[in-house]
Formats: sequence, C-alpha cells, structure tokens
Amino acid sequence: MPSSSVGCYAPDFELPATDGSVHHLARYLQKFRAVGVVMMGNQCPYVQQYLDRLKQIQAEFYHQGVVIVGINANDDSQFPEDSFDAMKSFVMEHQLNFPYLRDKTQDVAQSFGANHTPEVFLIDQAGLIRYSGAIDDCPESANEVTVHYLRDAIQQLLSGAALSPASTPAIGGSVKWRR
Repeated sequence: MPSSSVGCYAPDFELPATDGSVHHLARYLQKFRAVGVVMMGNQCPYVQQYLDRLKQIQAEFYHQGVVIVGINANDDSQFPEDSFDAMKSFVMEHQLNFPYLRDKTQDVAQSFGANHTPEVFLIDQAGLIRYSGAIDDCPESANEVTVHYLRDAIQQLLSGAALSPASTPAIGGSVKWRR
C-alpha cells in the first residue's frame, strides 16, 4: 500500500552511521537539493537485488545535489545479521557509496511510516516528502525494469516538475519490528 506521507514533512533524525559519525536529516537538507531515504536491511533479498541500482543512482545524482541515505531499523535481537557491526561489514562487502545509518529504536522507521525493505522516501530541500514507495518495477532484474520510479522522481524534482507518480507500493520484505 502506498505511503500516505507524501506532502508531509519528513521526520528529522539523528542516527549513528557505519562511518562512525552521527547523521542528521536537517544537515543533509542544508547541503543537498534532495535526500533519498531508503529503509533497508542486510538480510533482505530485495535490498540485495537493488544495491547496485542504488549505488548507480547515488553516483549519477550526487553531483546534482542528491544523496541516498540507507537506514536499517530491523530488530537485531531477532535478526543478528542486521546488527550495527554486521552493517559495517555489509558496507565493506558491498562497497556502498552512500551512508548507512542504524535506527535501533525503530522510531525513525515508524515516523516515516515505513513497512518494507527497501522502501524509499524522497525528500526535497524544504523537508517535504515528495515521493515514497518502490525503487523501480522489477526487483529481480535491472535489465527488465520498465519504470524507474526513484530515478524518474529525482529527475522530476530537480527539474521543478510535478512528481508523477508521487507514491507507489513498496516492493520488498517487511521491516523486522521488535516484538
């Protein structure tokens, strides 16, 4: 089900990242024209299918003022493969070119209304969520994608156009909530 958060202000966050620093949404919004927040998890097969595409989007749009930020809110007591230490290994193993943050309390994921990994929230410089949902229409194969939802939303946002679609159903696994 598409998120109803489009048009609302994104919840600010202050989260630790695998690079050893604390990352703040407000600071990203001061520096970038748009921030793509991606809820993700190490063990999610959908996230793993999308990693190369996310890295390509980061590389393609970073110099145009857009940054991708991954956030892992999965419960590491049930899923130790999503622990902070495992996230650090994940970044190295997959050579992520974007920050990967830990939402141990799950407050940020809940504030965004996230339910899936991966699930994207594209935030404009004013802090408004302008797109939410899927990265594209084919997690299984980058070669079979017919609609590049996130890439199209970024291009529309940068050009000042209305975003269409502004929301799509996220395609992926579920966020692993604490019991």
